[in-house]
Amino acid sequence: MNNAPPVPTLSVVICAYTLDRWEDLRAAIGSVHAQDPPADEIVLVIDHNQALQERAERNLHGVRVVPNQERRGLSGGRNTGVAVSHGDVVAFLDDDATAQPGWTGRLLAPYADPRVMGVGGLVRPWWTTGRPVWFPPEFDWVVGCSYRGQPDQASPVRNFIGANMSFRRTQLLAVGGFLDALGRVGTRPVASCDETDLCLRIAARDPKAMLLYEPAAEIRHRVPESRARWAYFRYRCYVEGLSKALVARRCGTGPALASERAYLRSAIPRALARNLSRIGSPGALRTIGALCAGVCATATGYLVGWVRPLDSPRLFWHPRTSARLRARAGS
Repeated sequence: MNNAPPVPTLSVVICAYTLDRWEDLRAAIGSVHAQDPPADEIVLVIDHNQALQERAERNLHGVRVVPNQERRGLSGGRNTGVAVSHGDVVAFLDDDATAQPGWTGRLLAPYADPRVMGVGGLVRPWWTTGRPVWFPPEFDWVVGCSYRGQPDQASPVRNFIGANMSFRRTQLLAVGGFLDALGRVGTRPVASCDETDLCLRIAARDPKAMLLYEPAAEIRHRVPESRARWAYFRYRCYVEGLSKALVARRCGTGPALASERAYLRSAIPRALARNLSRIGSPGALRTIGALCAGVCATATGYLVGWVRPLDSPRLFWHPRTSARLRARAGS
């Protein structure tokens, strides 16, 4: 008799909000269709854009197209996708990313361990105009990609990069999904870290839960010229710090900042030392400046987020949130 656990079913959720990424969206969906094993369903959530929804319904096949039923933004779109999906595991892929061959199988394999509640993968940047000479790999999280300092082999982590992550659907329903106060809206984020907040709530609900980073489950994430600019770099670092402060006030500074402390103790000093050792090389001095500016901008955002009043009730998760999501999901 075969005692191996059954392979879980998989729903892939892609959220889209603009016609400007139409070709990227088609490529993302095509990359999921090409997977072996195939996903059991692909759910495309359209974020309050009727023209995009109508075009998707006319032109995209093998995809379930649904409108975002929640507040505008990525978190609301993801929650809508969870509510309408049917897979045991729900994976999230950005609309400007493409899954590499074997992505689905490598995401699903670790779920054979019942302790694993989520699996995330490598997000490799695709710089459409080339990586800026000054842009440090330690800050690739600025453009939504994996960064130098993350594990290079399968390892438990605190949280995932949002462009490439998956969870057991039961866990997503149990903790109430993503918090929309921390999710991106449109192209210019005013908050982030909804993935971190979600992962912290999953870990708090079950201390034995494992969130596993599997770099073999790889996607390629498009980085447009607009995100390769100095102004975007500084602003995105500031928003990250601001958002981390909000997460820390909700979840406690211990779990909310554990990864950041290790990052500041290890990844940043190594990056500074590496660039100081090649100070005469092109871009080394500018990279040192970016490292210092990035840390300062993030710290400034954190201080602002920590001291300013929390005037939004949406920053505080309530058990009713979980009940509403389960009701929409028919659970």
